[in-house]
Amino acid sequence: MNLIVLIIISAIILITAYYTYGKYVSKKLGVDNSNITPSNTLEDGIDYVPTKSPIVLGHHFASIAGAGPIIGPVIAVAFGWIPAVIWIIIGGVFFGAVHDMASMLASLRHKGKSIGYVIEKQIGAKGKVLFLIFSFSTLILIVGVFADIIAKTFINNPSVASSSILFIILAVVFGVVNKALKNSKYAFVITSIIGVVLMYFFVYLGKFIPINIGYNLWVIILLGYAFIASVTPVTLLLQPRDYLTSYLLYGLIIAAVIGIFIANPEVKMDNDIVFKSPDLGYIFPVLFVTVACGAISGFHSLVASGTTSKQLNKESDAKIVGYGGMLIETFLAILSVIAVMVISREEYVSQLLNHGPVSLFADGLGKIIAAIGISKQMATSFVALTVSAFALTTLDTCTRLARFTFQEYFDDKEHSTIKKVGANRYIATTVVILSSIVLLSTGEFDVLWPIFGSANQLLAALALLAIAVWLIKKRINASFVLIPMYVMFAVALSSLCLFAITNYQNGTYILAILAGALFLLAIVLLWLAKNSLKREQLHQDFNIPGKNEDLGMIKSKNKNL
Repeated sequence: MNLIVLIIISAIILITAYYTYGKYVSKKLGVDNSNITPSNTLEDGIDYVPTKSPIVLGHHFASIAGAGPIIGPVIAVAFGWIPAVIWIIIGGVFFGAVHDMASMLASLRHKGKSIGYVIEKQIGAKGKVLFLIFSFSTLILIVGVFADIIAKTFINNPSVASSSILFIILAVVFGVVNKALKNSKYAFVITSIIGVVLMYFFVYLGKFIPINIGYNLWVIILLGYAFIASVTPVTLLLQPRDYLTSYLLYGLIIAAVIGIFIANPEVKMDNDIVFKSPDLGYIFPVLFVTVACGAISGFHSLVASGTTSKQLNKESDAKIVGYGGMLIETFLAILSVIAVMVISREEYVSQLLNHGPVSLFADGLGKIIAAIGISKQMATSFVALTVSAFALTTLDTCTRLARFTFQEYFDDKEHSTIKKVGANRYIATTVVILSSIVLLSTGEFDVLWPIFGSANQLLAALALLAIAVWLIKKRINASFVLIPMYVMFAVALSSLCLFAITNYQNGTYILAILAGALFLLAIVLLWLAKNSLKREQLHQDFNIPGKNEDLGMIKSKNKNL
């Protein structure tokens, strides 16, 4: 396969999908700008803030991308680049982009609340509690793990730490200036150009002012930053930082594409399809779990229904931000596969084992980008810095999302004091940070992280389940959501089952129990969804009032009728 041909075909498919299938999904979801978005009806200057679509796209893309569409596809090439590319494209167009956009629309129609709230309204309070506990635990895991990863990255690359701190300062200044000049016609364009130029300059400047401090201090600083990013107005730090940082990845993608056209690098990776990897297992379900963010990721539903939905100025923005944002990430995943197609399988296995997927990606893409006329060392460093910068966006976004999840748990509490305390953003964020510190201090995330891939895909299946129930109750043909939902349940449940059996046989009982618990969680939520749809059908068939009645009571009334 010629890489130029591969990149052109992939781009054509994704662009065509945006204007065709994206339009179809928008129509099925009933996107209508006459519906006033929560950012306008509930504007509070903190979380609910109506924002221009380019800024929301930058925030959303930076938040969902992270290192996921890089690490997953690189590892998935163990099964062969052909199945990896096929699943990335099919998954991105028909699964991931649909999942992200539908999560966003469902949230917009439910006061900008999370998928957990949608589950409560469409499936029931028990379903909400189960989902929120699962989501909160997953987010705490991500916060703890990424704080550890970033701290170690900063220790090994002090210049990356310097550049990252400069990015944060720049973001705050950008946010303040943009807010002050929001009524100026050309202010946003001018400040964006200046901000992006300064950001790239800080990439260069960072190597001259490296910061060398210890691991524990870095963890404290990072979690302190995450706390501030969670409680401050979204326009002050989180939004502008993600927006500016997204241009690092846009620049990376553009540089890589230009490099491919200039150098037309030779494909050294073989065309073999490996149905069973000695290290990973069988291609199904492992390939689908491993690619994750490059095709579909449950974490995206938390971002789409968490921070992003609270910023959309109008419903039509959901297409570019939700559907379009996922397709950009899909294209990045294709580049991740290309980065390892330029080496042989023997080199791939050796480098993956000894240096890890991020290093392999940086080295492979660095060689390609160097074709545009910069040194390979500088190109490789730029790729590594971009990955690190996006890991930081995942940290601060996850902290805010965990805060939302904690607050929503207390939404329906009758006791006013408990409800007030649980809804306080400072208290909620403190709980998130302290939980992450406990996780970091015990080191348990090293044990729990392997199960995250399966849990992430289960999260996607559950989000699609909530959306499907919502659409069915609105008398909308939900097949475009149901088909991806069935596939993701098959992937997630198969993976969890295999994971539980393997770890039980290896004596790792804690992972076996966790996998079994997640499997049961999915079954319970499916059962609750089925009962919810039965209740809805009986209400409609017999015009029985009382939406919150249980199924037994409705059947009893049915008999009386």
